[in-house]
Amino acid sequence: MSTDRAATDRRWMRRALTLARRAWGRTSPNPMVGAVVVRDDGLVGEGFHHAAGTPHAEVHALAAAGAQAAGSTLYVTLEPCSTHGRTPPCTEAIRRAGVRRVVVGCIDANPQHAGRGCADLAAAGIEVTCGILEEACHDLNESFFWWIRERRPFVLLKMAMTLDGRIASAGGESQWITGAAARRRVQRLRQGSDAIMVGGATARADHPSLTVRQPRCWPRQPRRCVWTSRPPPDGLAPDADDAAPTILAKPVTPAEWLDFLGRLGREDITALLLEGGGELAAAALRAGVVNKVAFFVAPKILGGRGSRPVVGGPDPDCLAEAMALERLHAERVGDDLLITGYCTHVHRTD
Repeated sequence: MSTDRAATDRRWMRRALTLARRAWGRTSPNPMVGAVVVRDDGLVGEGFHHAAGTPHAEVHALAAAGAQAAGSTLYVTLEPCSTHGRTPPCTEAIRRAGVRRVVVGCIDANPQHAGRGCADLAAAGIEVTCGILEEACHDLNESFFWWIRERRPFVLLKMAMTLDGRIASAGGESQWITGAAARRRVQRLRQGSDAIMVGGATARADHPSLTVRQPRCWPRQPRRCVWTSRPPPDGLAPDADDAAPTILAKPVTPAEWLDFLGRLGREDITALLLEGGGELAAAALRAGVVNKVAFFVAPKILGGRGSRPVVGGPDPDCLAEAMALERLHAERVGDDLLITGYCTHVHRTD
């Protein structure tokens, strides 16, 4: 591939990714997908997948392009589907539209689709290029890909702590450690989650709603879960009239966690957000079920031997027991620092 062509492909794939992100938190259990139709170096159509059961991104983009789709290049963040589901195969729509070339961000991990869509298009005489901005396209739907492969939700552990690793005073006061910008970012994490879990002590101390509050009237509220063996969890805000009942469970061992997550996966929960406290964080990390961490660090030092640590649990015997992270990323969020990373010790079926 020429340098100019590769640069052009990346430019249009970035546009497709921007479109896909417009549906953040709205498509589960389907992935977010964006598509762009380009002809003679100009944009003639674009679209994205809005929600499960609705037309896919390619269909929206081709409809917007109309007759100009003939002889065009279609850029799509995820391999076009090739099977009948709630919607017809996108490969058929692409062939009918007369698209000359298809550029794919990443291959679909769904065994029903993986590689088949690209093969069908190539067999129809359409030029196919794969792997453009592949990592970014994969990361956009990391929860979907994990759920498809493992049949359990991707687990993100979110914690807010002081610079010295404390989440609450000895008396349990914790609101607010981080600032308004960090709390807005947490709302976005909630938007992208199918379920949220907190510890029973956190539920009793903070009275959380475990809902998306920004923007108002969010259409897909996450399922609420409390890590507790003491039902009902005193202090948790009541279930909304139209909400599914709050799930009460306290998995501790790896087997219990995998069973619990498997049950969530069978209910099409692809992404679980753990929001604390320290004992829940410790239990999930020890069990090896946390995929990714997102720690918001406030520029504050609380101090105190009795102040509550961000991760509790039994004391380790040596530093070799520390849990490794990879692909670390740090960014400023208002006055706070957000550090994210992926756990290397997660249970996998392969």
